[in-house]
Amino acid sequence: MICLFTLVIHLIGTLGFSVRIAAVRTRKIALAFALFNVLVLVSRTCNTFQTPFLAKRVEDNLTGKAEGLIADFRWIILCATLGTLLGAFLIPTFQRVFAQAVIHFQRHRSLARLVFRGFSLQNLPDVVKTSMKLPALENIRGFERPGRFEVKMIALNVLTVALLTVGVFSALYAGVLNPEYRVTASSLSAVINGIATLLMFVLIDPHLSLLTDDVMEGAISESSFRRVVVYLVGARVAGTLLAQALFLPGAAAIAGLSRLL
Repeated sequence: MICLFTLVIHLIGTLGFSVRIAAVRTRKIALAFALFNVLVLVSRTCNTFQTPFLAKRVEDNLTGKAEGLIADFRWIILCATLGTLLGAFLIPTFQRVFAQAVIHFQRHRSLARLVFRGFSLQNLPDVVKTSMKLPALENIRGFERPGRFEVKMIALNVLTVALLTVGVFSALYAGVLNPEYRVTASSLSAVINGIATLLMFVLIDPHLSLLTDDVMEGAISESSFRRVVVYLVGARVAGTLLAQALFLPGAAAIAGLSRLL
């Protein structure tokens, strides 16, 4: 269950890039992001249930089998990588499905009707048939090397995703390393996630939003925008892999900091 929650969280986070592509093609940016917020609620719900389930597992293993938790957390972080890869694979399909959803909602102005059409057994095969699209390898091969600013944005994305992926996990495992301060250690996950969120919303999202507007105005091409999306999706994958390396050092640092506070 915890692995499934983690996979869904990172799947939806990765599919967020396809929403920008769908918004550009439909010219309905505000509506596209408003509809995507429904999926964001699913992600937040998974995150809400994931943390207490993990905390209970840690509490059950505070004595005797703490070393087994490391393997559990490794598998959970691996599910974050798998969810990101699955999202990357589904981006071409999802952006087509989402573009249809935006147009349908604009025409009928009913979220319930949109959900019924999208998930009904009668309409689902037609939606899949008309929207299924595999990633085009020639688009990836044809990309140029990223510019200097793009490299900085990619590096920030890798760091941000790594922190968001490992923040809660390291904080919970810090409670195993330092049981007497496990509540303090668990609370520090909010600090780590806060720093990562600050980086995301201050340094990354504004630039990506500016690129989206540039495509809408014709200042840059859609192919250039898709190139940036591929770079950022790759950064998300790299970030989840970096999280594997940061997990234990992060837990040790949080455990030490919890003693000093």
